[in-house]
Amino acid sequence: MFIAFYMLGNFDFNPTVDAPLQYEITYPWSSYIKSSFNFGIDGMSMLMVLLTNILVPIITLSSFNESKGYPNSFYALILLMQFGLLGVFTSLDGLLFYIFWEVTLIPIWLIAGLWGQEDKRIKFTTKFFVYTFVGSLFMLIGLIYVYNHAASFALTDLYNANLNVNEQTVIFWFIFFAFAVKLPVFPFHTWQPDTYTYSPTQGSMLLSGIMLKMAVYGVMRYLLPITPLAIGGISGEIVIILSVIGVIYGALIAMISTDTKRLIAYSSLSHVGLIVAGIFASAVVTMRVGLDFEGAQGAMIQSFAHGINVVGLFYCADILYKRFKTRDIRKMGGLAKVAPKFAILFMIILLGATGVPLTNGFIGEFILLKSIFSYNLIMTVLAGLTLILAAAYMLRFYGKTMFGKGDDAVLATTKDISSVEFTVLASLSVFVIVLGVFPQPVIEMVTSSVRFIYSSMLN
Repeated sequence: MFIAFYMLGNFDFNPTVDAPLQYEITYPWSSYIKSSFNFGIDGMSMLMVLLTNILVPIITLSSFNESKGYPNSFYALILLMQFGLLGVFTSLDGLLFYIFWEVTLIPIWLIAGLWGQEDKRIKFTTKFFVYTFVGSLFMLIGLIYVYNHAASFALTDLYNANLNVNEQTVIFWFIFFAFAVKLPVFPFHTWQPDTYTYSPTQGSMLLSGIMLKMAVYGVMRYLLPITPLAIGGISGEIVIILSVIGVIYGALIAMISTDTKRLIAYSSLSHVGLIVAGIFASAVVTMRVGLDFEGAQGAMIQSFAHGINVVGLFYCADILYKRFKTRDIRKMGGLAKVAPKFAILFMIILLGATGVPLTNGFIGEFILLKSIFSYNLIMTVLAGLTLILAAAYMLRFYGKTMFGKGDDAVLATTKDISSVEFTVLASLSVFVIVLGVFPQPVIEMVTSSVRFIYSSMLN
C-alpha cells in the first residue's frame, strides 16, 4: 500500500495523450510466442492499483475479530489474490493479462469454498468457478485469434491488428463473454447472488469490491480498442440494452430481498449495469459521431466508489449478522438505540451507495447518466431508475435494521461496534465523504488514459 501511494505521489496526472504510460518495464519472456513481461501504469491502472491496495488491508483487518480455521492459509490466499489483481491492472501484454486473470480465480474460489457459510457454499462456488473459467477460455481463444493477425501479444500490436468488421464482431463476443460473466452483466449473472451470499464476508468483499473491476478495466483496456467496428454496430447496442435491463432487474430484486447479503448482491448488479451502459454508450457515440469519453470517466470514478461502498455494505451486513444471528431483515430492528456509532457509519456508507450529492457515489453516476443521455434519452430514463430504486431499497434496509421493532432480549445484550469494526467502517466512510467533496483529482487522474483509449478506437 505504501508503494502504491509513493507511486501516486510521483504520478504525472497530465501526461501526453500519445504516451500515457508511466513506470513501464519490459523483460523478454518468449520470442517464440512474442510475449513479454511488460508492465506499466496509466491513470486507469493507477486508480485500480490504489483501489486494490486500499481495500485489501481493510478487508484483511475486517477479519481480525473473527476466529477462522487455518488463518495462515486464509491470509496467504488474500495476498495471492492481491498479486493477481495488481498483475491484471498493470499488464501490457495480452497473454500476461490472461495469466494474471486466471491467477485471481484460484484464491477466491478456495476462500469462498473453504471458509464460506453453510453447506450450499460448495455448490455455488463450483458454479462460480465453472462460469468464470469457461468465460476465460473464450477470452483466450479471442486473444489468440487477434494474436495471429497482430503477430504479437503486445498491447499496441493487438490494437493494430487488421481485423474486418465480421472478425471484430466474433472476437467481441468471445472476449466480452468473459467480462460479462465476471462483472456480471444480465443474463450472465446467475452465479453472483448465491456466491456473494454464501462466501465468507471477506470473500464477498474481494469479489464485489475489486474482482469485478478487472472486467470493467478489461473492457476498456482490451475490448474497446481491439473491436471498435463491432462496438459501433449492433453489438454495442445489444450490450447497452442488456446492461440497462440489469440495472432495473437488479434494483427490483433488491427491493423485495430480505436477506442482507443477497440485497447487496443485487444492488451491485444494478450499479454495475449502469457502469457498463455508460462505457458502451460513450463508445457507440465515439464510433458514430465523434470522440466522447465521458462515459469512461464516469465508469472509472464509479468503479472506485462502488468498490468502497460495496465493501462497506458487506461489512455492515456482517456486523448485523453477528448481532442478530440471522441475515433476515425482518428479524432485525432497533439497533440504532444500542449501537449509535454503527448507525452513523452505516448511514454514511449507505448514502454513498445511494448516490447522494457530496458522497462518492454521486459524481460517477451523474457522468454516466450524462453519457447515456448523449446516446439515447429513453435509455437514460430507464437507467436513471437506479437512483430512485436504490434510495428505496437502501432506506428500507436501513430503516428496518436500525429503527424497526427489534427483540428486546437481543438488544439488551448487544454492544456497539468494536475498535476493529469502527476502524474499518470509519476508514471507508472517510473515502465516501472525501471523494464526494473532492472528486476532481480522480477525474484528472483518468482523463488522459481514457481519452487515449477512445481515440485509439478511431485510428
